[in-house]
Amino acid sequence: MSGSPTARRRRLAIELKKLREESGFTCVQVGKELDWSSSKVNRMETGRGRVQPSDVDALCRFYRTPDELRDLLKALAKESKTKGWWHAHGDAIPSWFSVYVGLEQAASNLRTYQAEFIPGLLQTAEYAAEQSRAWVDHTCEDIQRMVDVRMRRQELLTDDSAPDLWAVVHESALQHVVGGRQSMRLQLERMLEIAKLKNVTVQVLPFDAGAYPTTGSYTILGFPEQEDPDMVYREGLTDSVYLEEPKDVALYTKAFDHLRALALSPQRSALLITRLLEEHS
Repeated sequence: MSGSPTARRRRLAIELKKLREESGFTCVQVGKELDWSSSKVNRMETGRGRVQPSDVDALCRFYRTPDELRDLLKALAKESKTKGWWHAHGDAIPSWFSVYVGLEQAASNLRTYQAEFIPGLLQTAEYAAEQSRAWVDHTCEDIQRMVDVRMRRQELLTDDSAPDLWAVVHESALQHVVGGRQSMRLQLERMLEIAKLKNVTVQVLPFDAGAYPTTGSYTILGFPEQEDPDMVYREGLTDSVYLEEPKDVALYTKAFDHLRALALSPQRSALLITRLLEEHS
């Protein structure tokens, strides 16, 4: 079972929706029978907010769910109420990004395309700090906490159960100098170092790649269990979007496959990064 509280909450939501649909009820009908609002049922099925084990028990009894499955879902509800390490950093992680961090910790594979900046999992602390300073309302303490979170996130790449990371980075992100030439030299060195991990693939989409099928950066998260479908994450300035409809995920997956086909091979990408690294020497 996926290890983070966020992933367990998502799995619970998927299972509860499946039970209702298999039983042939609408959210309104379930709410009426249990003296709940239909919005409460909907929130439980979309993973918005924590679900009480007692509510899961009531639903499972109404759906006549087998005892073994009911106990499993109640355990999921209980475990989803625990807090992950990222919650200790307070508002250094906005609530909308906290969900992503929890899902990232549980993912078995991550496919990401970044057009403007180096992906967070490949960044140095100095590069991350410079990015955070771009937000003028952040204090020095805020910036340090944000950097600490980013560095802690990177630990998952070397865990025993590390996910596979496939990153396609536009050449413009490599050419965009953040923090000065010395900072970029260290950043490019860091990319080459991480790309040597057996679970990491880095490709560069060059300027001369021509037209390509995407309009911005995004990440596709895959999970170890078949019951947890892939999802797409897109981040904005003040919020984020999670796409879970199979047709949406399929479209982004197809677009990513096009991007990595257009991008330089991992070997040629490393050569390009090395050449840019030399230019900052």
